[in-house]
Amino acid sequence: MASALAWGYLLLLHGQFWRTGQRLPDVAPDLAAWPDVVAVVPARNEADMLPVTLPSLLGQDYPGKLAVTLVDDGSTDGTGAVASGIAAADEAARVPVTVVAGRARPEGWAGKVWAMQQGLDATASAEGYVLFTDADIAWDPGALRSLVAAAESDDRALVSQMALLRAQTGWERIVVPAFVYFFFQLYPPRRVNDPRSRVAAGAGGCMLIRRSALEKAGGLTPVHGALIDDVALGTLLKRDGNRTWLGLTTEIRSVRPYPRLADLWHMIARSAYVQLRYSPFLLAGTILGLLFLYAAPPAGLLAGAIAAAWGAGSAAALAGSAGLAGLVLMTVSAVPMLRFYRLSVLRAPALPLVALLYAAMTADSARRHYSGRAVSWRGRQAGRI
Repeated sequence: MASALAWGYLLLLHGQFWRTGQRLPDVAPDLAAWPDVVAVVPARNEADMLPVTLPSLLGQDYPGKLAVTLVDDGSTDGTGAVASGIAAADEAARVPVTVVAGRARPEGWAGKVWAMQQGLDATASAEGYVLFTDADIAWDPGALRSLVAAAESDDRALVSQMALLRAQTGWERIVVPAFVYFFFQLYPPRRVNDPRSRVAAGAGGCMLIRRSALEKAGGLTPVHGALIDDVALGTLLKRDGNRTWLGLTTEIRSVRPYPRLADLWHMIARSAYVQLRYSPFLLAGTILGLLFLYAAPPAGLLAGAIAAAWGAGSAAALAGSAGLAGLVLMTVSAVPMLRFYRLSVLRAPALPLVALLYAAMTADSARRHYSGRAVSWRGRQAGRI
């Protein structure tokens, strides 16, 4: 019964996290003056991604001035040379591209945040906005125009969109929609977008930030060690009194494939315990919470059915009804995200199994931390999970 009541609260009172309606307008309004934008792209061993993604960034239909600064973060696969070659060949874009050779990471700085900082340093004289994006992100031509229009017309210091993640292989279709679903359960976009709420977050593949607001908040130094930089940066800006916005989009896409369960497992396990601030108490609470919310309803339904078969009467009926109610509410909550990813809604009742998979990934994240296993991402050990 308690789990069913919890699901009633989540659906009705938890910022409508399960809805997918937080999106920018399809048509961006025209502004009297379009501010300058510098896109900063941290890139480490991304030579295979850049031929797909960098031309889409250079091809933005943006009325203002756009420049791209790519930080080659110690790559060993010729990432910098590939980026320079794409920029030289793409004369039609007429977007200046600067490739910065990354410097050694100072102690205490997370690798990606240090690359972002070097991009800021290389464009210190620029005004307007900085767009932090990843090397595996592809852009529709009008995406940047929509971002800037939203920031300017609604006075948002941060406009961030969750890039559409790839969901083509069997495991991607199982894990990826749930990844976004669980992220929004932690950080409901409606609450992120509400200036009265303390909930704050961003999505690292697409963060358009007003430079003056970032400088006022102290720049990247206050979040220099953050492995989950997008949430840390969104929190920094909102706590400094800025209006922020987070939503979904199909115009900005991650093209990085995760063909195996092991690839997806590592993507999630590398940061899950970080998100819990390395706390065994938060770890225990998270796993128990996942079991309570996602495993209890089907377990109650099954227990009620078994008890009813043995003639247990009203107690069995109550347990079965509560379990069924919880399972129905949970299933309803999963449908919008599945539709957003153009997947069959018949996958929704499997959410309890996916939640158990995520619980295992979270537990493995803690195991890696306590075993002393370092995070390895894009060919670099970034510290302990």
